[in-house]
Amino acid sequence: MAAAAAAPPAARAKTGAAPAGRPPAVQASSAVRGWMARMSLRDEIAQLVFIPFHGAAPHSRSREYREFMRLVREDKVGGLVLVNQSNGRVAQKAEPYALAAFLNRMQRLAKVPLLVAGDFERGASMRVGGTTVFPHAMAFGATGDPEFSRLEGEIAAREARALGVQWIYYPVADVNNNPDNPIINIRSFGEDPRDVAAHAAAFIAGAHSDKKNFALTTAKHFPGHGDTAVDTHLNLATVTADRGRLDRIELAPFRAAIESGVDAIMTAHIAVPAIGPPDLPATLSPAILTDLLRDQLGFKGLVVTDALDMGGISNGFGSGEAAVRALEAGADVLLMPADPEAAMKAVAAAVENGRLSRDRIRQSVVKILSAKQKVGLDRKRVVDLEAIGDIVDSPEANQTAREIAGRAVTLVRNGAGAVPLAAPDRACFAVMPEGRYSTEGQTFAREVRRRQPKAPLAVLDPGMTRPALDGELARLAPCDTYVVAAFASVGAPSAAGPGAGGLAGELPAALETLIASGKPVILTALGNPYLLRGFPNVTAYLATFSSVPPSETAAVEALFGEAAIRGRLPVSIPGLARYGEGIQLARQPVRP
Repeated sequence: MAAAAAAPPAARAKTGAAPAGRPPAVQASSAVRGWMARMSLRDEIAQLVFIPFHGAAPHSRSREYREFMRLVREDKVGGLVLVNQSNGRVAQKAEPYALAAFLNRMQRLAKVPLLVAGDFERGASMRVGGTTVFPHAMAFGATGDPEFSRLEGEIAAREARALGVQWIYYPVADVNNNPDNPIINIRSFGEDPRDVAAHAAAFIAGAHSDKKNFALTTAKHFPGHGDTAVDTHLNLATVTADRGRLDRIELAPFRAAIESGVDAIMTAHIAVPAIGPPDLPATLSPAILTDLLRDQLGFKGLVVTDALDMGGISNGFGSGEAAVRALEAGADVLLMPADPEAAMKAVAAAVENGRLSRDRIRQSVVKILSAKQKVGLDRKRVVDLEAIGDIVDSPEANQTAREIAGRAVTLVRNGAGAVPLAAPDRACFAVMPEGRYSTEGQTFAREVRRRQPKAPLAVLDPGMTRPALDGELARLAPCDTYVVAAFASVGAPSAAGPGAGGLAGELPAALETLIASGKPVILTALGNPYLLRGFPNVTAYLATFSSVPPSETAAVEALFGEAAIRGRLPVSIPGLARYGEGIQLARQPVRP
């Protein structure tokens, strides 16, 4: 890697572009100059570093709290990024009031206001409980209406700002044109770059629409993570497309985002041989971040790395070297280095030995501080805790989220007119969550019970043994029709292979058993729409493109004919369904 990265790309010599990591100078306001006047070199470097937090409110005498005090008050890091905490079984989301109270305390500790960010891909609900739950991006793509993305942007910004978060790491501008992509998938709006561009631009417009609740937006993951089959949390991925294809597909949504005034662009830990060295992540590539993003696409905003503790970076570089190379490449924000102090120390050493200039550091500092001023942190850095309850999770916002989830439901196949259920009292239901301790399927089961209190319903999880699964399936044998609700969101591929669509353990075999019975099987994919590839013989196939509770409710309403089915595929399912397909059904309520 080091050898490949050392030589400057030939393209730079031909175009006469600025040296690596030298973005255009940014004009500093009086507020920014005031902040910088008291900064040492170490203080300036610290502003580039963003550290993770879980949103809980640890005791002030706890080791965790003392660590935050050191990083915020003494090391003076520039910002925080909210991540989920795991209890060993499932990810735990932050509680709104605890989150806001913790951020207020950190803001009071900070000499310069902290910029707080979050991956609010499904609105604040991705990281914070008790907020409006939106479906995944691909569900928005299935609605065919970018206005829904604009509404999400407006609501997500309002809730984020109420909680003390000013920077949203969204929209996802990746074009998911690889069905085997294990980490983008339903996080993308779809496979058509024009649709992805339209939804990305709409979200940005929504998040910027209210001056009082203005939130910074981020297009990710540059230069396009959709055509990969490797999870960059684990290893480096490669996009092998030529430059022509990249221009037509991958780069199109980023161009649209830039034209729409996106505030930041997040880098991808992927190699792109058509643009830069074949073994160097884009995050560390001057050819991609400076030559392409800055010089050719003209982006002048913040460039933030994806998390530097991910395998796509950490497997090849230590915290210090990764931080220096990211800045050399053209990044401004060093997101979640595994060792923040080592990263800051390495950057300081690079300035002292001439590898980086202090002017280069200050260019990024000015942009970060300007972003802080843009969201009003020079005027007010704490939030009103009493106001949170009247802002987040409003009835109107939830109605919007439910409407989006309902509009997204797509009927891909409907053999024998199986949907809606003609005889729901003679149907059996099998729920397949992604894990034993998951809450997935609980809403689906509850909604079925509301309509059919005595319906046979089994919850089959991937941790069950084959005999246990066979026992549950035997209990469903008397039914005339099987309805399977299969959850597969985003994560590592199933051991059963890509065609299993994320189903793990013995669940693929259990589903095949139901299909082999010869009775109609209605497969409802709550998440990964490519699930049909693994089970092409199902009678009917319904897709929601999301695993969130509103999508579970929408699926049940569609199955029982209580809602019109209007969604269309925002992706193609190779050999089985084309982009844009979707059987349209009017509302047809059935009576038990």
